[in-house]
Amino acid sequence: MIIIEKISKSYGSQELFRNTGFRLNARERLGLVGRNGHGKTTLFRMIMGMEEPDAGSIIIPKGYSIGHVDQEPQFSESTVIEEGCLGLPEQEREHSWKVEKILAGLGFSEEDFRKHPTELSGGYQVRLNLAKVLVQNVDLLLLDEPNNYLDITSIRWLTRYLSNWQGELLLITHDRSFMDNIVTHTMGIYRKSLRKIKGNTGKLYSQLAMEEEVYEKTRLNDEKKRKKTELFIRRFRAKARLGNMVQSRIKSLQKQEKLEKLEQAKDLDFSFRSKVFNGRSAMHVKDLSFGYESGKPLFSELSFAVGPYERVCVIGKNGKGKTTLLKTIAGKLPPDEGEVLFNPTVSSGYYEQANEDSLSEDLTVLDEVMLADPDLPAQTARNICGMMMFEGDAALKKIKVLSGGEKNRVMMGKVIATPVSLLLLDEPTNHLDLESCDALLEAINEFEGAVVMVTHNEMLLHGLADRLIIFQDGKASVFEGGYQRFLEKRGWDDEKDIQGEIEPVTGQTESIDRKTYKRLRAELIRERAKGLKPLEKKIEDMEEAIVGAEADLEKYHEEMAEVSAAGESERIGEISKGIHSCQETIEESFAALEVATAEYHTLKEKYDEKMDRLDASAR
Repeated sequence: MIIIEKISKSYGSQELFRNTGFRLNARERLGLVGRNGHGKTTLFRMIMGMEEPDAGSIIIPKGYSIGHVDQEPQFSESTVIEEGCLGLPEQEREHSWKVEKILAGLGFSEEDFRKHPTELSGGYQVRLNLAKVLVQNVDLLLLDEPNNYLDITSIRWLTRYLSNWQGELLLITHDRSFMDNIVTHTMGIYRKSLRKIKGNTGKLYSQLAMEEEVYEKTRLNDEKKRKKTELFIRRFRAKARLGNMVQSRIKSLQKQEKLEKLEQAKDLDFSFRSKVFNGRSAMHVKDLSFGYESGKPLFSELSFAVGPYERVCVIGKNGKGKTTLLKTIAGKLPPDEGEVLFNPTVSSGYYEQANEDSLSEDLTVLDEVMLADPDLPAQTARNICGMMMFEGDAALKKIKVLSGGEKNRVMMGKVIATPVSLLLLDEPTNHLDLESCDALLEAINEFEGAVVMVTHNEMLLHGLADRLIIFQDGKASVFEGGYQRFLEKRGWDDEKDIQGEIEPVTGQTESIDRKTYKRLRAELIRERAKGLKPLEKKIEDMEEAIVGAEADLEKYHEEMAEVSAAGESERIGEISKGIHSCQETIEESFAALEVATAEYHTLKEKYDEKMDRLDASAR
């Protein structure tokens, strides 16, 4: 067990945590979510003792061991297997089979076992460090984006492994399906506090949204009462016979805590600009072949067409040619054989990962976005910068001062700036936080054009893929159907080999095929809208009634002050009736608002539970 008590942490003017904490209990697997830059990694560093909180305490039991992955590997052994064995307890260093099982699950081949660690690519070096941590007999695993350098089969293996982890786990990841399949609890960094609940990310976000609505309603009600009290004090401060009542209200007002309006949380919220084209297909790939070495093609004689609104996802292990295929389609690499034929009316946008060098360091964010489309109005360019979380003066930042994640957002902004009919996206979720991945899924889903996308994110695959290009068995092939159908009909070969070593994730609902899932999801969305829309309208009407009545009430009070000063006794009675009527309207509207809001949340929770069960059945 770890106890975090009343911690605070700031860097200069940036406050990350304010008098907050949580407990990590025995055998809990806790997912940590929050926007980039809001303190997730800082919390990890404080738990590891690499940083200290400004206030508060972190209580770790004596002898409690913590494992984490070094992002900058340092190796001392001559082979991968020997280096991996360093993670074993000293008395088990000879049990190399334990390390071999972990390495195989993370995508290492037997040939890789004999390599020197420095011969591995950067991604595989991080995997080796992950393997060293997984074989340790530690009480707590701290994993910060462990799937960043993993391919889809390794992510699925790691999901099963961590779901059976017997100790405690604290996990950061941008992949919602990966997190939800592992965790027992979820914790959000929410307005400088830590909020922990039992359940998955969907339950946490629903809870936070409901609390924000309740807070805002309470704030408005308190503000209304405060105005009434202030008005009473102003009107009767000079009345000697009401002096005690006035002083009582002044003291009450001083003691009353004023609820501040919540700052609007910033998320990526964007949409791709589509361009209409004519024709039955966006492009044809005919007998395409490419290899960096003669006689060793990454793909050969690959043929497929992409329809006007199709979502084609490219999947497979790392290093097998997925990114190369997308580069060849985009015209960045010439094919060895075959051709890519685009519909003459089609324009495409290409998002390329690890392509920060394409940006000019001395230009600003706004400059780069405007370069994407010379005809782009300045205000539209500003709006796109805002979508990518570069609002106001942030849009005038030079590229050279941006972080890697910020540069990737600029490149995504350039794709958004150009109206296209075909999107080519290479791992677009890298460098995004979990909330931004949700926004990306929605943006791709609503894009009125075709999409070809490389991804390891199973949430995107389940939510979007109509067809798949699969790199497996040393070749690339087309699979006609969605991702769930692929798992049921074909599956991953590597997964079949290691399936028996680790029990699969339990608690899943019965699977359904992709076509049925899409139909049921569409029906549920329509049913949800039909049920919630009348309540949303009622809530909106009550809010408008309250605002209108409060405005009228303010006018009546101002008029009352004028006629009282003038001694117009006849008007005082009329105005009093008006004030009473407004107050009744406000009270009745607030009561109706409370009832409608409660009904809305109860019904929404039911639909959210139905959607969660449906989504789980399609995993």
